[in-house]
Amino acid sequence: MIANELISPKSIVVVGGTDNIHAPGGKVLKNLIDGNFAGNLFVVNPKKDEIQGLKVHNNVEELPQVDLAIIAIAAKYIPQTIKSLTEQKLTKGFIILSAGFSEESEEGAVLENEIVEQINKYNGSLIGPNCIGLLNTNYNGVFTTPIPSLDPKGVDFISGSGATAVFIMESGVPKGLTFNSVYSVGNSAQLGVEEVLEYLDETFDAKTSSLVKLLYIENIDKPAKLLKHASSLIRKGCKIAAVKSGGSEAGSRAASSHTGALASSDTAVNALFKKAGIVRCHSREELTTVASVFMHPELTGKNIAIITHAGGPAVMLTDALSENGLEIPHIEGEKAEELLTKLFPGSSAANPIDFLATGTAQQLGDIIDSVNNDFDNIDAMVVVFGSPGLFPVFDVYDLLDEKMKSSRKPIYPVLPSIVNVADEIKHFLAKGRINFPDEVILGEALAKVYNTTAPVEENISLPNIDKDKIRAIIDTCDNGYIDSDKMMGLLDAAGISRAGEAVVNNKNEAVEQANILGLPVVMKVVGPVHKSDVGGVVLNVNDNETIAAEFERMMKIKDTTAILIQPMLSGTELFVGAKREEKFGHMVLCGLGGIFIEVLEDVQAGLAPLSLNETNNMIQSLNGYGIIKGVRGQEGINEEMFADIIQRVSALVNAAPEIFEMDLNPLLGSASKVVAVDARIRIEK
Repeated sequence: MIANELISPKSIVVVGGTDNIHAPGGKVLKNLIDGNFAGNLFVVNPKKDEIQGLKVHNNVEELPQVDLAIIAIAAKYIPQTIKSLTEQKLTKGFIILSAGFSEESEEGAVLENEIVEQINKYNGSLIGPNCIGLLNTNYNGVFTTPIPSLDPKGVDFISGSGATAVFIMESGVPKGLTFNSVYSVGNSAQLGVEEVLEYLDETFDAKTSSLVKLLYIENIDKPAKLLKHASSLIRKGCKIAAVKSGGSEAGSRAASSHTGALASSDTAVNALFKKAGIVRCHSREELTTVASVFMHPELTGKNIAIITHAGGPAVMLTDALSENGLEIPHIEGEKAEELLTKLFPGSSAANPIDFLATGTAQQLGDIIDSVNNDFDNIDAMVVVFGSPGLFPVFDVYDLLDEKMKSSRKPIYPVLPSIVNVADEIKHFLAKGRINFPDEVILGEALAKVYNTTAPVEENISLPNIDKDKIRAIIDTCDNGYIDSDKMMGLLDAAGISRAGEAVVNNKNEAVEQANILGLPVVMKVVGPVHKSDVGGVVLNVNDNETIAAEFERMMKIKDTTAILIQPMLSGTELFVGAKREEKFGHMVLCGLGGIFIEVLEDVQAGLAPLSLNETNNMIQSLNGYGIIKGVRGQEGINEEMFADIIQRVSALVNAAPEIFEMDLNPLLGSASKVVAVDARIRIEK
């Protein structure tokens, strides 16, 4: 738990405070003074008697007891400063602005560890080092600007980068976005993004806490903690959006299986965010736009009315919404005709509702009232109203503000004329409103928020599997790909349906087993990873002579140790795989199978354990879902059986975390069954 002295200190000392407001120690002191910190404020500087109107202490030993220390001195002097403050001044809160620690060198990392050990010994809390500080409604503990409008109902923002935190605030403030707190965790020596989120979760109060959280993350060190507290907060009524940077991998890792080639750490991040219910963003502008959407009433349906006096923005917004799954339904009928009588000739009520460049505030009000009361097929409105600069539009924005107060449906204002009517927009924002200056960014953000699913249930019910048998098999396995007998044993113990098969080592046995299984059969090499690439798969073998000839040919293929024979089954090829990702646990993937897994890369991923809802959502989110469902008279696949196998793979890797990679490719699916016909399992203990 974060010490209260860090969040709500009664006294603060700036160690390294100065008159130079262009240095961190001087600027943070100025921000504290300008923010009217209500407690006792002290300064430590060995060379001055007075700084920025405050009496100076020349060393920390001269201080009285102090709750929070904000430190802006050279790294090498900080360990002794921390020691004095913790042991003599009972200080519990620390913000270290200084750099020169683990981000720079091994020596710096040693200093950082020494500091954390000392603070931990006294149950203190540390933000930083190498950060811009902490900003909340109690004090302005940052050395940067802007200092955004602080509001208990504003956004809680946690950033792994100080500079990016500044840029994100600079993106949000002009829109009218307010903040409740900003945590710049820097090196995260003690408190990282996950720990701050944990604190916000454990201290959450539905009546007083902010309902919007923003995250900028460069490294997810504790994904389980992030998942737990993000999903907990969202279940309590919060909304969370995050940027996770560093997602691209220069050169994918060489992988020996389909799953390994398709799964990456960024796939794991996507799966984690989806499981938690976090809206993933990819830029500062997108993050602050999503946050601005969060600050409006929730969009409960996908049908949007676009109200505009300019055609171009309406067309671009229509594209942005419709391309991302939202709809702009046609408006027609008696009520639409009635609305047109209140607008100038040439206006359109069809949606977009275009009331022309000469449209008035009164007409805008009439349109909003009509959309609210007359058109049940509309769930929300976007109002686009700019200006060529010919006349003031205060009356329009005042009316818009009043209508937003009474509207039953969310209204999202797009006020694009940030130069021509800057004063009017400032007037609008002063009422506590938010502006979306770019309609396309709004449309994409709105769709992203609407399409983000709720967090998964806390207690996930998994299919029953034979865990004892699974553990018995795993305990006998060495690292690497396991042999066919053990693999079949694991599939059987997990309750995963598989085709009948035989592994043979001589020609006569091949003929005998093929006839027992029933002709025609499939013959596959055992050993090589990508069998089809080396000519190691023969389909529809229907006579004994061909079986014998193919056995002899295939045994000569490099790395082949035996031949696998299975009955020739028919159905749509599917794929299920699993991959252990460092820190995240196992990802489970599904898609269309066979060679299409690599050609189409139409794959959905989730973090184990997977709930049935998650599994169904994964299947239905595939681009090839139409094939699974059945199209143009073709028989579909039994989705319930497909989902069951995905869940059973999830349960298997949960019981056997030693499984590093696993492929069921292909599974053959039809309306009556889904059966695994090929599999590979790799163990890394």
